Amino acid sequence: MSDSNTAADGTSSAKPSFSFPTAYTILFVLIALVAAATWVIPAGEYDRVLNPELGREVPVPGTYKPVDPAPQGIVDVFIAPIAGFYDPDAETARAIDVALFVLIIGGFLGVVTRTGAIDAAIARAMVKLRGRENWMIPILMAFFAAGGTTYGMAEESLAFYGLLIPVMLAARYDSVVAVATILLGAGIGVLGSTINPFATVIAANAAGIPFTDGIVLRSAILLVGWLICVAYVMRYAARVKADPALSIVADRKDEIDAVFAKSANDADATLTGSQILVLVIFALTFVVMIWGVSSQGWWMAQMSALFLAAAILVGFVAMMGEKGFTDAFVDGARDLLGVALVIGIARGIVVVMDAGKITDTILHSGEASLGGLSEVLFINTLFGIQVMMSFFVPSSSGLAVLTMPIMAPLADFADVSRHLVVTAYQSANGLVNLFNPTFAVVMGALAIGRVPYERWVRFVFPLVLILAVLLMALLSIAVLIG
Repeated sequence: MSDSNTAADGTSSAKPSFSFPTAYTILFVLIALVAAATWVIPAGEYDRVLNPELGREVPVPGTYKPVDPAPQGIVDVFIAPIAGFYDPDAETARAIDVALFVLIIGGFLGVVTRTGAIDAAIARAMVKLRGRENWMIPILMAFFAAGGTTYGMAEESLAFYGLLIPVMLAARYDSVVAVATILLGAGIGVLGSTINPFATVIAANAAGIPFTDGIVLRSAILLVGWLICVAYVMRYAARVKADPALSIVADRKDEIDAVFAKSANDADATLTGSQILVLVIFALTFVVMIWGVSSQGWWMAQMSALFLAAAILVGFVAMMGEKGFTDAFVDGARDLLGVALVIGIARGIVVVMDAGKITDTILHSGEASLGGLSEVLFINTLFGIQVMMSFFVPSSSGLAVLTMPIMAPLADFADVSRHLVVTAYQSANGLVNLFNPTFAVVMGALAIGRVPYERWVRFVFPLVLILAVLLMALLSIAVLIG
């Protein structure tokens, strides 16, 4: 029987299939496009004053003025990914801090995996959950949403992918279900932030209002959005479990299985005493991380130190020896090296915008477009502007400091409550960051799960549209009822 792709003369007639660029290429092209835009978009700046409550300089409404252009050239394009790692003006953790955190997490997971504790635990858990695996999705999405709404869980969620993906694979789902459970769970929490200090609190302070204003609306967004996301992920998970060919990463199954090797179908798997202790250390590490971030002000340095200490403790408990420990740690860090690189490249886009002095120009165009609109048109136009800005400034705190001092005073002229401006900003930013290629957490999560970016967009786009309609409807209703 001849191959249908082979011509009569024996040569292959198969047409090469189109291969979508990797995350590295997508982000580098975006850097180049933004650099090209600095030659076309006029340069401009707002005057800035120090906000003592925020401890940062904020733009002053009505002070925008043109400045000398600073077009970015080919050298700047190549420097941007490097500068993105250590940008001293970053509003949140520098990319190098996040990248090192990811590498240390990789080392920690490599050490824990080498003990065999996770494989054995998954095996036992799948036996216990047989027939009820679908309950993992709403429970875990509620957990991650709680982290998102309270302290803006984002980069720290990267630590959970290595744990959850093998569990979902063992439950006969795919890596997309695991990625969606974490990314959409934490994402909907940030989208519906209630007391998130990196979004709601900073934005409310910049807008000059208490952060508790509008908390009822934001809680409603959180609850309804979470229900929609859970239903969306569970529907996809059920389809994949019934027919694995419907998985959007079905062609990568062997690769994903090889990376996240599992033994969950082994009903006779047993846990040794040392493996049980390793799992206790593993779980307590995450508990301590959440406690530290939410109540002690921890950030990348402290979390990195925690995972490094936990890795060393696991090595002692498992009696790996010095060489065994270092080999396992380095191998685990190597697995996430690509993720660390993506994080720095993504931050390079903002570096080019700021250096080219077009960030304030884009903001000014939004300020000018809002004048004279009705209340409903004002809040929805503002929502659209924040959606656009979020592609270029994915940082919730960075976008809050950049836009709130300009947008919040405009709400007074449109007779719109300032807390609705805060809600529009954070919901738009949270919505875009469910798929934003300039958001390092998205690209890092997809890289860990081996989910191509264009397939994730195809998967999540209907959900994004549903959430966008929901948000615009709730914002409009809130404006009308005052």
